[in-house]
Formats: sequence, C-alpha cells, structure tokens
Amino acid sequence: MSEEPFDDDVLESYREAGRILTETMNEAREMIEPGVTHLEVAEWAEDHVRESGAGLAFPVNISVDEEASHATPDGSGEETFGETDMVCLDVGVHVDGYIADAAVTVDFSGSDELVEASEMALEAAIDEAGPGVPVGEVGGAIEDVIRGYGYTPILNLSGHGVERYDAHTGPNVPNRGVDRSVTLEPGQAVAIEPFATDGRGKVGEGTTEEIFELERERSVRDRRAREALSAIEEFDGLPFAARWLEMDGSEMALRRLKRQDVIKGYPVLKEDAGQLVSQAEHTLLVTDEGVEVTTAGIHGFD
Repeated sequence: MSEEPFDDDVLESYREAGRILTETMNEAREMIEPGVTHLEVAEWAEDHVRESGAGLAFPVNISVDEEASHATPDGSGEETFGETDMVCLDVGVHVDGYIADAAVTVDFSGSDELVEASEMALEAAIDEAGPGVPVGEVGGAIEDVIRGYGYTPILNLSGHGVERYDAHTGPNVPNRGVDRSVTLEPGQAVAIEPFATDGRGKVGEGTTEEIFELERERSVRDRRAREALSAIEEFDGLPFAARWLEMDGSEMALRRLKRQDVIKGYPVLKEDAGQLVSQAEHTLLVTDEGVEVTTAGIHGFD
C-alpha cells in the first residue's frame, strides 16, 4: 500500500479551507440581487473568511456578463447588480497557506443553459480526474460538455494547481482536449474551472485593474510607496485588492510601485462586449485512490 500523499496537518488545512469557502460561498451568493452593490457582497465574504480564522487567497472576484476573471470591486461602492446580469462569484481561502478556490454563476439574464454548461463540464472533469490521468483528457471532458450545449469553452483560460501560498501553479488544466499533456499525480491540489461562453472563446485584457501582487522586494524612496509596500508585505505574497490599502494616496503609491516592477497588476479578462461567460469551479486533492473535492457542498454542486 502506497504512502498517503498528504500528511495529516496539510490535509486538515486543505479541508478546513474548503469548509470555510463553502460556507462563505453559500451565504454570499444569496446576497447577489439586483440593486445590491458588488462591494457589499465582496466585503461581506472577505470579512467572513477572516472572522472564520482563515485568510484570503485572493480578493473576491465578481465578474459580470463578458467579464471572466480578475474583476473585483473598487472602494467606491458604485457598482450594483443589474436585473439582466450574469454574475460569476469566485472566492479563494487559505488556512496556513493551503488554498481552496471555487466559483459559481448567479444568473439573471435567463441563460440557464449557459450556466448549466459550465456546471456539467465541471462535474464531467471531476469524474475524469484521478492519479495518472492526463490533464488534456480532463480538458477534453470539459470541452465535450460545453460544445454539446452549443457553447464554446474559453480556450485561453485554464484550471491550475494550488500550492502553499501560491494560488496559481502547475499543472494547468485546459478547457479543451489536448493530445499530449502532463498527468495528475498524487499529492497535487488542483482547481478545475470550466468557463463557457456564447462568444468566440477567447478573452483579452480590459482597461480595469484592481488586483495586484507583490513581484519582488526592493527599496523604494517615496514615503507613500514605502507605506504601501509595508502593508502589501502583510498579504503573504498573495494577490490583493487596491481597496485593501486603507491609506491616503494609495492609488499613486500603487502606480509608483508598479512602475518600479515591485508589484504587478491583473487587468480584468473579458470576452467580446455583449457576450456572456459562465464559470464553475471546485478544488480537489489528487490521492492514490482518486480525488477528494474540498469544496463539495456548495449549493448547486451537491
């Protein structure tokens, strides 16, 4: 009998992160209603994670309509959910650095089948996944389901590994079939996230940028930039939202830090204007026997 790929403490941390994320997601998604602000939902979810004794693996992502990823509210509280929005809610939680990552789609547009396409693709991908399985075959299962619904997978986004204090590592899990690819191995934690769209299946960078990450440590001369860097260092090298910096002049400080390559930004990734994107995501642990979904229990994925 082979040795367990996760030791007990690591396994418990992954499971606890998944439990807290599941609880947070189930409550936060119920808050999404027309007229409610994006900021209200994001801040509630982020506060709930912290109050539960965990940390945020990245800022709560709230993507609407053609937006696919990297969208988080600014601090103004001006954005509200519309009566015909398709909303993707993506939450990341860590316990002692061990990460759970999951996403759901809340739809007011009437495009039920587009939402179902990503959810059923996720289910098929988890059924396909296991030790020794090529990630290209997992991607093939995703693509087959989404195209079977008459939609297109987003080809330049993929699932990914999650390691301690690192929310995006290998292996990449494509949203399409690939003939030659790496295999899943026991001891890996992987977030699988099918994206389905009624668009062309490719995203590009938008002009909005509210999420950043520390790129490298270096000395900076500007006082406000130094203050911002000191605060950023408290985020354990994980992505953070500009609105988390509660200091005067933070916008200018972030610009200066980015110009000096101290931080990098994550522009919102978008399909073509007028198109819709749905997303579904779970985190799973690859074991010798198969996979364990740490975010099981999210409403709609039971």
